[in-house]
Amino acid sequence: MSKVTMDIGVSVDGYAAGPNQSRENPLGENGESLHRWMFEEPEANKAVIDEIVSAGAYIMGRNMFGPDRGEWDTDWQGWWGPEPPYHAPVFVLAHREREPLVMEGGTTFTFVTDGIESALEQARAAAGERDVSIAGGVSVVQQYLRAGHVDELRLHVAPLVLGRGERLLDDVGDLRLEQLGVTSTTLVTHIRYRVL
Repeated sequence: MSKVTMDIGVSVDGYAAGPNQSRENPLGENGESLHRWMFEEPEANKAVIDEIVSAGAYIMGRNMFGPDRGEWDTDWQGWWGPEPPYHAPVFVLAHREREPLVMEGGTTFTFVTDGIESALEQARAAAGERDVSIAGGVSVVQQYLRAGHVDELRLHVAPLVLGRGERLLDDVGDLRLEQLGVTSTTLVTHIRYRVL
């Protein structure tokens, strides 16, 4: 049976995004540094990257999809260009309806306005036997952790102290974890937990 997983980069002090997020700086000040390992050490981290991109469906929040608030800017098609890295259905939690957005490479963004349970149900149906990945951002991750829907939490800890921004594990309740494994390279420590 498929699992609900969550992969997210964090600083040593627990932030998944730096302060002052904007259209020009979507991960906040120094937030891009959380993901250097994916671009500067792709071969050393190949097994982890392959696992991240193997999900059958993804769930993300509107903030992760784009910077606009209020009414949709229908010209905006995400941060990733014409071929996003997902290559699978992506369910975007939103407050306003929008038609599905079909992109190159097999990614379709479907905008879900009736909550996290509906998004998860749709993602599970789309994923089949493959895993569903909670892609982020922080608020979405926290909602799924609080609701008890995450089976496996995979933290990718960068050797970086952000000091401010969006702290990942605030307000998630009494979260109990069982460590399943740890690997590392010079730019990241990958920690895998089962959520109990």
